[in-house]
Amino acid sequence: MASNISDELRKAAVAFHRYPTPGKLEIQATKPLSTQRDLALAYSPGVAAACEAIAENEELAAELTIRQNLVGVISNGTAVLGLGNIGPLASKPVMEGKAVLFKKFAGIDVFDIEIAATEPDRVVEVVAALEPTFGGINLEDIKAPECFEIEEKLKARMKIPVFHDDQHGTAIIVAAAIVNALELAEKRIEDVKIVTSGAGAAATACLNLLVSMGARKENIWATDIEGVIYEGRNTLMNPWTGIYAQPTDKRTLGEVIEGADIFLGVSAGNVLKPEMAKLMAEKPLILALANPVPEIMPDLAREVRPDAMICTGRSDFPNQVNNVLCFPFIFRGALDVGASTINEEMKQAAVKAIAALAREASSDVVARAYGGDTIPFGPESLIPNPFDPRLILRIAPAVARAAMESGVARRPIADFDAYDDRLSRFVYRSGFVMKPIFAAAKEQPKCVIYAEGEDERTLRAAQVVIEEGIARPVLIGRPSVIETRLKRFGLSIKAGQDFKIVNPEDDPRYRDYVSLYLERAGRHGVTPDLARTIVRTDATVIAALSVLRGEADAMICGLEGRYPNHLSTIDDVLGKREGVSDYAAVSLLITTRGALFITDTYVSLEPTAMQIAEKARLGAEVVRRFGLEPKVALLSHANFGSRASGTAGKMRDALAILTAQEPGLEVDGEMNADLALSQELRDRVLPSSRLKGEANLLVMPDLDAAKIASQLVAAMDGSLPIGPILVGAAHPAQIVTSTTTVRGLVNVTSLAVMEAQTRSEG
Repeated sequence: MASNISDELRKAAVAFHRYPTPGKLEIQATKPLSTQRDLALAYSPGVAAACEAIAENEELAAELTIRQNLVGVISNGTAVLGLGNIGPLASKPVMEGKAVLFKKFAGIDVFDIEIAATEPDRVVEVVAALEPTFGGINLEDIKAPECFEIEEKLKARMKIPVFHDDQHGTAIIVAAAIVNALELAEKRIEDVKIVTSGAGAAATACLNLLVSMGARKENIWATDIEGVIYEGRNTLMNPWTGIYAQPTDKRTLGEVIEGADIFLGVSAGNVLKPEMAKLMAEKPLILALANPVPEIMPDLAREVRPDAMICTGRSDFPNQVNNVLCFPFIFRGALDVGASTINEEMKQAAVKAIAALAREASSDVVARAYGGDTIPFGPESLIPNPFDPRLILRIAPAVARAAMESGVARRPIADFDAYDDRLSRFVYRSGFVMKPIFAAAKEQPKCVIYAEGEDERTLRAAQVVIEEGIARPVLIGRPSVIETRLKRFGLSIKAGQDFKIVNPEDDPRYRDYVSLYLERAGRHGVTPDLARTIVRTDATVIAALSVLRGEADAMICGLEGRYPNHLSTIDDVLGKREGVSDYAAVSLLITTRGALFITDTYVSLEPTAMQIAEKARLGAEVVRRFGLEPKVALLSHANFGSRASGTAGKMRDALAILTAQEPGLEVDGEMNADLALSQELRDRVLPSSRLKGEANLLVMPDLDAAKIASQLVAAMDGSLPIGPILVGAAHPAQIVTSTTTVRGLVNVTSLAVMEAQTRSEG
């Protein structure tokens, strides 16, 4: 029953769950509770009004309570991941994890509920009694065949969606892969032969969904640990798998695999032997979903069947079948129309949406943001990447429409354009913003040199960067100090094996570095004696020289010392990008409203109109790196000429310059910050504004405004800060700050790698 994970990952995972607060969830109030009136409205006596309204009309619960955005993730712990029947309490970390995925990917709130009951009727009674609490129920990790009976009875009793993800989540993604594989192979679902290895919850649900889509039962051959499921078999049989029993004297997988168009493995590793794969039909689809060892390894399958299309459950191979592809978004669509169930029409709509997304061609911006050279639709791209942000934009509306058309939607969506816009704004909140950057970094990791290599944060970030495959770190520091601190902090990475060290006290390239530094900074007051001292003692200089010489692709500095000093060094050694007159720092804040970029937060005290226009252009480049189209607001104390002050005039001049230089850029100003973030307010002042919707790039008139605004938003909104992101340097270089966390350092590393990739391509 022991899980197959390394000791290092085991320790890290336990610490992750323990600190700084036990578990992965908390409950937060969504209304202010700071005054007596707030309390009177939230609780006694005001709450009675909401109670009475719901008593008169139950549908108002969706408007007056959290219920319609609240899902119960429920398990009895009888089939937890690959751990088996470990019980309800031990399943709680998994259920909390599922809750986090719901919130992260679809903005759905969750209460995880672990039930100490194994008898199906007892589970049904407990869950059914919870109906007033939830808008939907996600059953999780309940063993077969009890899971079939439990879900069946709950769906019959409850008027809210009940969805066993282990069954239907897997089935939907498998069906999407099959739809696309059949298209590529030019086959029809009505004609194909399907063979399974495994006949549990997931396999049975897959077959049921495929039958509803047109597959014929007489073409389906199911096998399990006892062999072929045939008519008259008594061992390990139940009503749900029995419907696929065949009238045959064949008894093994090897006997029924010949001529199969589709192999569906939801069983155990290495059960599909190469000689079996050889017997399959032309252009077969092999779904080897056992984890961590598939029913057949993809490389082995390709050896014997180069024409095969292959899916696994693993993230290190193409075509990963991962339930996170669908379950959050199916619930999102179902909850948003108040669906009473998740029916076959809704599941099929999800299948079609996922399959269609895999066939979509990405725009250049999205393709670059989500992993560099994306694999076009084909045998190695049958289903989308689990982190594709477009999943929610395709699946949720498709499911909502299907619910409406099939008559199970209690609150139909009247305006799908507005609904799509709301989903789009959600997509770029929280971790979704960084997903494309991490994906791009992992595609082609670059060498990143860290100036403060002895700092604990650098060492911990290096551990993450190495484990995640984001970059190849080089640390500047004394080897003995780095080794001692690695041991003190319990880190497993090793110098020379996982990362390189540049020792400033003993570097064989010292003379070359001094010579190059004199060449770059000699006319900036640097004498030969001073150069020799600086190259021994200034880690930022060493990092910059390494990048200039091509020994590193990007540099990160700033954990120690002042920002202007680091920037001065970068300017001396690396210089500015061609065509750029000055640097700029863009701070990204992941707020509750979405991604908000602010410039210039660290460089220019009082920029001119020309510099502001340039900073806006450079900031727009940063926004596009994240797969977003920039919406730029030039901020001021004045609104569109309402005051004739110097700073307002400067922002007006910057708009004119910017409009002339980039006529296609969506930008307007000068304006107040509240107008920048509200179309409604802006329409009252200037209905003809070129800026539409909410601005995502705020360009400030001076450094004071930029710094104060970014820090104020971060403090009051609880935003996640990313950056500052330095733009304008001739080579990839980033300056962090003394308050940067390990997580922040990892984020900046991925940004530096992505920039280095772009420079090498250009």
